[in-house]
Amino acid sequence: MESGRLFEGHTFDPVTKVRILMLLFVTGGISGWLYEMGFYRINFGYFVKRGHGLGPWLPIYAFGSLMILFAASRFRKRPWAVFLVCAGASGLLEYLTGWVLYTFFGGLRLWDYNTEIWNWGNIGGYICFRSILVFALAGLALVYLIFPLLCRLAERTGRTFFACLSTIPFAAFLIDMFVGYFVKGL
Repeated sequence: MESGRLFEGHTFDPVTKVRILMLLFVTGGISGWLYEMGFYRINFGYFVKRGHGLGPWLPIYAFGSLMILFAASRFRKRPWAVFLVCAGASGLLEYLTGWVLYTFFGGLRLWDYNTEIWNWGNIGGYICFRSILVFALAGLALVYLIFPLLCRLAERTGRTFFACLSTIPFAAFLIDMFVGYFVKGL
């Protein structure tokens, strides 16, 4: 999707657009970590550390937030369409990621809906209705609340401040992912 349409109504330079997306990436990763920490507290009755890194973020949610934004933004004027696109995009990402990890990484499962509560419509443990519904609702929040708030933040803060606000957490996330995947291994 053309970034001009994504940032419709804004006159950001290309570097600021990238910084907004970097901050969205980190925000998505942290939001997913918080969601899973809360859900697994309910599911198991105690807190379960999610993810393999040191930071409070999960990469699939970070990448998913960008994917949802790019897929759903063109439908902004129709919330029901945004909801459906978010449901489809997140379900596809979750299913394909789960299947690829299981198939090509020796049966690796980072999640398994077969063992969780509220797993209606479970397909192979990779996706279920609850997860798709939550991700579609989160996608609405992303398109209509979070992304516009990040754009306003970029407009109202100084260039240097926003550069630090977006770059430092993004760099920390990337370093944590690199150490987790390539140094410690999955």
